[in-house]
Amino acid sequence: MMAAASTCRPPGCSLTDVDQTPARIVALVRGGTLDAELAALLWLLIEARLPAIVAGASDGPRDDLVAALCELLQADARVIELAGDAEEFEWLPEATELGWRREHPVVPAASRDATPRASSSTAVVVARHLAGTGPAATRGPRARLVVRALSLGYGLVAGMDAADLEGVFDMLAAAPVGSDEDERSRLGVVLACATVAAGPRVLAAHYVRPVSRDQHGHVQRLPPAVLATWNMVADTFDHFAWGVLPELAARIGVRPLDLEREQARRAAALRAVVIVGG
Repeated sequence: MMAAASTCRPPGCSLTDVDQTPARIVALVRGGTLDAELAALLWLLIEARLPAIVAGASDGPRDDLVAALCELLQADARVIELAGDAEEFEWLPEATELGWRREHPVVPAASRDATPRASSSTAVVVARHLAGTGPAATRGPRARLVVRALSLGYGLVAGMDAADLEGVFDMLAAAPVGSDEDERSRLGVVLACATVAAGPRVLAAHYVRPVSRDQHGHVQRLPPAVLATWNMVADTFDHFAWGVLPELAARIGVRPLDLEREQARRAAALRAVVIVGG
């Protein structure tokens, strides 16, 4: 089980010490994989345990991004690294309710001795190869269970061998995963990344809006929103998160103004550290 690191909690935290900034995300900003504005927004969202998926080839920047996102979690988050084909979800009290059927007696993963049950209010699942291939991948019914657990409030940081948001949806919809549209609406943030001529880049950041009901009880399925895209010509990021800032603030339980101010504060802190480090 991996220990989670954190630095400060929203809203209203003050970053006065450059040593408080997460080292991995700073390195990615310095290298241009993402910019300070997007990094600051992700910091806030991941710290609040909003699910996140990084789509991209395993030989690209995907794994570095997954590691950086894990570093953004609060210290009190219980981070559970999945064991691929060996994962039996002995830590998940709602496993049967979510459709899991064990074929053999539960044997905890080698890194977990007498694993206690997790809570949806603190647990964050890490699946470095979600819906992939090979024994290290979380695939088939196991991947479906991970997606379903998001509806109960479990967090997620995952990597997927997909090119973009559409590829993520397709992989999680297709057999043998077979998740449905409402289940996939809980994916949170999806980052599509690749190595291009300029270097490793987040090509697009999306917010997947969860299915909801309006005041009259009608089901609302809104399309994903674009948070940022990489501008290939200018080698800069174009930002669009302002359009869904109230939704993001409501999702993590803060006021939109607090979210906006805290994002700006953290972005400034990240820029300062990048400048100091050269």
